[in-house]
Amino acid sequence: MSKEFRTTLYFVRHAESAYVEGQERERGLTERGCRDAAIVAEVLSQEKIQWYYSSPYRRAVDTIQELADRSSAPVLMEEDLRERQLSDKRVKHANFFESKLRLYQEPSFSYPGGESGEQAGSRAVAVINRILNTHAGQKVAIGTHGDVMTLIFQHYDTSYGYEFWKSTTMPDIYKLEFNMGHELVQVTRLWQGE
Repeated sequence: MSKEFRTTLYFVRHAESAYVEGQERERGLTERGCRDAAIVAEVLSQEKIQWYYSSPYRRAVDTIQELADRSSAPVLMEEDLRERQLSDKRVKHANFFESKLRLYQEPSFSYPGGESGEQAGSRAVAVINRILNTHAGQKVAIGTHGDVMTLIFQHYDTSYGYEFWKSTTMPDIYKLEFNMGHELVQVTRLWQGE
């Protein structure tokens, strides 16, 4: 299928954000994160992106805001693109990476107050399917998070999982091309930073 019949989604994992207990939704970018967000805008400014969607979390929005501003376009919030809830705050994880690994190894498992991979992936993929239907043949940027981005990719290609999640950087950019049948035909990593 020729390229003009493809829908292109640019997944932008948010730039560096200092972790603040209890401020999952509100925490913004660090100084370095702000500098990297400007580089994201530079990298993607030549792609002729037409639409901008994001998780409602501030760090995700802030990472693509400058890019959207260059197009004089709004960033449209999608609640179901938010990051996966690991667990509620009463659950203490002795090893964060081991906790994440278990979630990828057991897609239906969830910690108390948290979401399984199946739950988080399902809500996020529903948004992606809607975007693919609404913006067929267009270019769309999506402000996202490492975990939920990996779960979305995994829906289209099961080789994406824990190791991929662990390898992603803040920020990161992946260009995914879909044919009109919503099949993933190409993935290109565009972020060349550290």
